[in-house]
Amino acid sequence: MEYKTLGKTGLKVSRMGFGGIPIQKIDEEGTRKLLQDMVKRGINYIDSARGYTVSEQYIGYGLEGIRDQFVLATKSMARTKEAMASDIETSLRNFRTGYIDLYQVHNPSMEQLDQVIGEGGALEALLEAKNAGKIGHIGITAHSTEVFERALTLDWVETIMFPYNIVEQQGAELIRRCGEKNIGFIDMKPLAGGAIEDGTLALRYVCSNPDVTITIPGMAEIRELEENQKACENQEPLTKEEEEKIQAVRDQLGTDFCRRCNYCAPCSVGIQIPSVFLFAGYLQRYDLEQWARDRYSTLKVKASACIGCGKCEPRCPYHLPIREKLKICAADFGE
Repeated sequence: MEYKTLGKTGLKVSRMGFGGIPIQKIDEEGTRKLLQDMVKRGINYIDSARGYTVSEQYIGYGLEGIRDQFVLATKSMARTKEAMASDIETSLRNFRTGYIDLYQVHNPSMEQLDQVIGEGGALEALLEAKNAGKIGHIGITAHSTEVFERALTLDWVETIMFPYNIVEQQGAELIRRCGEKNIGFIDMKPLAGGAIEDGTLALRYVCSNPDVTITIPGMAEIRELEENQKACENQEPLTKEEEEKIQAVRDQLGTDFCRRCNYCAPCSVGIQIPSVFLFAGYLQRYDLEQWARDRYSTLKVKASACIGCGKCEPRCPYHLPIREKLKICAADFGE
């Protein structure tokens, strides 16, 4: 297993880490077996989040006796100091540990980021926890290139997590700038949320980019660990055949795949279009139906509210049939 330094954190992390969303499908003992197998394989990075229901708890159970073998990361959608301080304490209890190596601000909008860094914002709690030794480093996750670009200017940001894969290229230049600023880049959704069926090809592509510090595919089975590790450890250049397959994937998904660039906004009735498509992807491609429905239920305006005005579609750089896709999402969510 190849190891890289996670930017200014100085942490040495395996090129492939462990994405903690899918373990919601299994149980504590299954998670323990996965983590023990990861130790043998040299995979030393774990990603979770407060929003991933039982993920932190299952991981905490599995970490007993082997906590020191891992770089442990999680994230919170708290925006205020009080809420973030509470989430940090909850994460520590769930993980059954006295410290968390990396704590991240989870996917803020530009307005929410203002709140995070303002007076009484979540950053104050993160810095206090860092000074107290409860967390080691602070990062941010994003789905918006606008937030990504702004994060590059914030001196407290040590890592940035963002989607990057065969079909999601909107962050490529910003990923390169992470290297220039010594900010660790954590690649989420290397398989595009499950849309890319050939996991080996997807991971080979991501790992061919030297600006990607670490990629964190979601895994729930030892078979997946083995296959994904083999792909990430293969440092041979992409072959002509692989390049052709990559283009075929782009041709297949490129005209019907939301990159969450948010250029379609603002919606006339306030639908968060990228979020609808994100949660629908979890519903359609992951075995996480209840989790997807729970996340979708938090949206103030649902897909069924679409009035068909069509203002969003000319703004989409990928020419997605947004109105038709919203109808499908509404039907899938039973509206």
